[in-house]
Amino acid sequence: MSYLSGKVIWITGASSGIGEALTYELVKQGAKLILSARRKEELERVKGNCHAAAQPFIRILPLDLSEPSTLKLSVDAGIQFFGHIDILINNGGISQRSLAKDTTLDVDRRIMEVDYFGSIGLSKYLLPHFLKRNAGHFVTVTSVMGKIGTPYRTGYAAAKHALHGFFDSLRAELWKDSKNIYVTLVCPGWINTNLSIAALLGDGSAQNRKDDTHEAGMKPEVFARKMIRAIQQKKREVYIGGSKEVLAIYLKRFLPGLFSKIVRNAKVK
Repeated sequence: MSYLSGKVIWITGASSGIGEALTYELVKQGAKLILSARRKEELERVKGNCHAAAQPFIRILPLDLSEPSTLKLSVDAGIQFFGHIDILINNGGISQRSLAKDTTLDVDRRIMEVDYFGSIGLSKYLLPHFLKRNAGHFVTVTSVMGKIGTPYRTGYAAAKHALHGFFDSLRAELWKDSKNIYVTLVCPGWINTNLSIAALLGDGSAQNRKDDTHEAGMKPEVFARKMIRAIQQKKREVYIGGSKEVLAIYLKRFLPGLFSKIVRNAKVK
């Protein structure tokens, strides 16, 4: 029997891309799911794509991560569905494609609100539930940009770096008294999803096209299977992507001068 069989797993950003792929793979593992995103109709579509026997164990919880006043109510509602939550997968977020000099501060704030404050808000409101049960697992999808920085990603990289700071610190806080609460950080490289289509330009409008790097990226279902293995193994941090993206992380760590020379000339837009 799968480690995830019967586990109640809450996925944000479940209406497309990585979140949708995770839904289909976790259904195969026998998990009970709570699916969240802004678009209820898309969540219903994802649920409808799951086999009929699994659908009674899938709940829909519309959620806008940019609305902080709703996060506590969403956590309370999520717990009520099945009586508890075992795993929170913080997957919802938005990306960016603009130079810092061309990006309004409002866009930076919007990215930080969704990608950082939305994820830590849910996690902090859910933490007392995990502590009371002395069990739980925070899984947060960050990005390779949470470990490096490239042109056109200043706000996005900042939010993803912030997630690493928060969850690394949280893991350290929990270790002494709550060894049954785990924290896993998942860093995707280029995955073939529509993330880049909705990426924000400097004025806050959507890019409305898919990057070539994403088009050629790892299939989301392949990524989902690799991510699920990391969850099962309770990994602290995992990098999942092509060799170039993963190599960039190690270059930044061990040869920062060389990495700096490479990335400033990289064609990353």
